[in-house]
Amino acid sequence: MTDADITTATADWHAWQESWDRQQEWYLPDREERFRIMLDMVEALVGTAPRVLDLACGTGSITARLLARFPDATSTGVDLDPALLAIAEGTFAGDDRVRLVTADLKDPDWPAKLPYDAYDAVLTATALHWLHREPLADLYGQVAGLVRAGGVFMNADHMIDETTPRINAAERAQRHTRMDQAKRDGILDWAEWWQLAAKDPVLAEPTARRYEIYGEHADGDAPSVQWHARVLREKGFGEARLVWCSPSDTLLLAVK
Repeated sequence: MTDADITTATADWHAWQESWDRQQEWYLPDREERFRIMLDMVEALVGTAPRVLDLACGTGSITARLLARFPDATSTGVDLDPALLAIAEGTFAGDDRVRLVTADLKDPDWPAKLPYDAYDAVLTATALHWLHREPLADLYGQVAGLVRAGGVFMNADHMIDETTPRINAAERAQRHTRMDQAKRDGILDWAEWWQLAAKDPVLAEPTARRYEIYGEHADGDAPSVQWHARVLREKGFGEARLVWCSPSDTLLLAVK
């Protein structure tokens, strides 16, 4: 099924997941590799049957890969976006390994909505750059309270080193050249994907609500790896460092 066909299949959640993945891979060509490393480190540190919190879960990309690799795992997905949660709910309907929670991570009481008080692993990807430093630091403190002793937190996201402006500019130019070619080949970008969702009979209403919540895109921060690692240690984690990176993206791991 092509992206253009999705509007005729109003409840084809697999098609929506595939379309979301393609759109995200336009920005993040190494997306699957970082998911693989993320799950490698889950296995190494907390085993193959973890209780996971999928933080800012979106459509459930992490949860889907977690359960495919570790069938005995369980996942709680938490997000505020009604459209992406609708896709997640459709995808995981009937799977008792998955719980989905609607909550605003900037609300200090959001952890009270979770079904568990503690998790083996809290995982997130391409989401927390929507937050500025101060609310992100507060969130890290809440995450530290949810991770059990010996458990892990991983954040895969843009983490910019402002001390390397020439390297940053070269990487950005190369990335945009590749993205421009993919665009000419017909890939959907962020705005076009959401335009498609807004036309779908099932997703139109939750898409309208998500724009009321977020607008076009939140204006957050992308601080350096060093900032993230320092704040995580200050908030209660014993160790924190990067475990994978690409020219444009980083996977940071913290252990409680």
